[in-house]
Amino acid sequence: QVQLVESGGGLVQPGGSRRLSCAASASIFSFNTMGWYRQAPGKQRELVAVADSDGRSKYGDSVKGRFTISRGNAKNTVYLQMNSLKPEDTAVYYCNAVHGMEYWGKGTLVTVSS
Repeated sequence: QVQLVESGGGLVQPGGSRRLSCAASASIFSFNTMGWYRQAPGKQRELVAVADSDGRSKYGDSVKGRFTISRGNAKNTVYLQMNSLKPEDTAVYYCNAVHGMEYWGKGTLVTVSS
């Protein structure tokens, strides 16, 4: 069973930056897409960003221009560079990957607060 492991969450001040990382526990195959979703308290899970194996990416409206997704050189890794963070970006961020089926990480909490 392939597992996704996120890292990089934590407390950051408004206007600050943070980089999230996600790596798969195995590299048997290359995921078609890898991306990030987030869920804030009391809200539904929403798309943050997703990138396919050809480098094409898609972003949620609320993060466009502030966040950047990238696929790593190592097979099955994905990163999320978050800049100009706002308190409303506070959420648990989940790594997502697709290869025939969907895989989810356990999430990493990002708190934006002064």
